[in-house]
This record gives sequence, structure tokens and C-alpha cells, in this order.
Amino acid sequence: MEHIKRHVFVCINQRPPNHPKGCCQSKGSIEIAQALTEAIEANGLSDHTALAGATCLGPCTLGPTVVVYPEGVWFQGVKAEDVAQIVEEHLKNGRPVERLRLRLPGPVG
Repeated sequence: MEHIKRHVFVCINQRPPNHPKGCCQSKGSIEIAQALTEAIEANGLSDHTALAGATCLGPCTLGPTVVVYPEGVWFQGVKAEDVAQIVEEHLKNGRPVERLRLRLPGPVG
């Protein structure tokens, strides 16, 4: 898979209702993953961008969480309507969307 330049992970973890940490799936992460799939394809990025759903990435209360490697850029509170900007600015032009960047005050989780 040498042709893959970026790997995007979307937390699609699901927890029981009323779990204190919440979960990304209940906040729309399946829709985000679907929108990313469509946007990556529509923008001609599918030959060098991999997308995967992931179980818990850690910062549950800040989700939905999306991570882009190899940069190691974490996004928090992503919504389906943010996908176009993530694809355009980060995946196409290499500039992470600063308003969505995850900035943790302490340990993850």
C-alpha cells in the first residue's frame, strides 16, 4: 500500500445509552464516515487516501473524533457538514482545519 498518502480514522464506537463518556456513533459518526467516503471519491482522492472506522479513539466526550495520519492531526466535534472543509483544506491542500483541531487540556479519555 505504498500509494496511500493519508489514512483517515473515524471513531464509530457505540456505548450503551446514558454512558457517562457518551459515544461518537450517537453523535453522528456513521454519517461523517459516509460523507468522507463520498467526498474522498468525488474529489479524486481515493487512490491515495484510506478511510477506516475505528472503535474508541479516547476523547469520547469531545467526539465525534477523526484522526488523519501520517500527520497525526486529531479533529473533535466533527459534523457531517464539516467534511467538505476537511477534505478541501486538509486532504487536498495539507492544511488542517484549525477550528476543529483537538486540543486536550489533560490525559485522553
